Amino acid sequence: MSAMLEVRDLHVAYGQVEAVRGVSFTLDEGHISSIIGPNGAGKTTLLASLMGLLPPARGEVLFDGVDVAKADVETRLDLGLCLVPEQRELFGDMSVLDNLVLGSYIRKPSSSQLRQLLDETYARFPRLAERRNQRADTLSGGERQMLALSRALMSRPRLLMLDEPSLGLAPLIVQSILAEIGHLRSAGLSVLLVEQNARAALRVSSEGHVIEGGSITHSGPSDQLMNDDQVRRAYLGGE
Repeated sequence: MSAMLEVRDLHVAYGQVEAVRGVSFTLDEGHISSIIGPNGAGKTTLLASLMGLLPPARGEVLFDGVDVAKADVETRLDLGLCLVPEQRELFGDMSVLDNLVLGSYIRKPSSSQLRQLLDETYARFPRLAERRNQRADTLSGGERQMLALSRALMSRPRLLMLDEPSLGLAPLIVQSILAEIGHLRSAGLSVLLVEQNARAALRVSSEGHVIEGGSITHSGPSDQLMNDDQVRRAYLGGE
């Protein structure tokens, strides 16, 4: 069986500066894969390119065996790719409910389907039900991340890409968010996770990749990477 996502020799540049250099990896359906590495390593650039926000200089991005490297964002959304960016990019002057409804727009759900999506969201994060009539810009950082994640899930994605979901959040909120990401795998969703908290990311992942200087330096099952001396010293605080 072929992988859901296959990235082959991907190069992405900002002008003359190559930020992603020959990256290749696969992601199987129903798996969570983490991408870890230092700041400036090219992790965010990689996700932006996979979502169609940055065109690659060369390389292939195969989704269900079809090369989408030159496809626009809308086409990728239709296929089931979805990105939650680091900045979360909520509509701050709109309510929590309206942000969620907008997330479902691409699927054009019926009234009953929309209600089911909202019920699932509120069961996942009850705090969003309590805040559903509040403006998004009045939420705490943790609540905003819950909303950003939930808005993405309203589109019924097949591949969810998350850029630094724990950034700036309190430890208990981080634990809750990452636990929910782990639960998504049991629902059959595929997740590509860029995360500064490398240990927590690898714990919820099937496999991981280390990016340094725009290139993948280590790949493997998560438990294998957590026991790799070099990875532990660089990213996990181990000796």
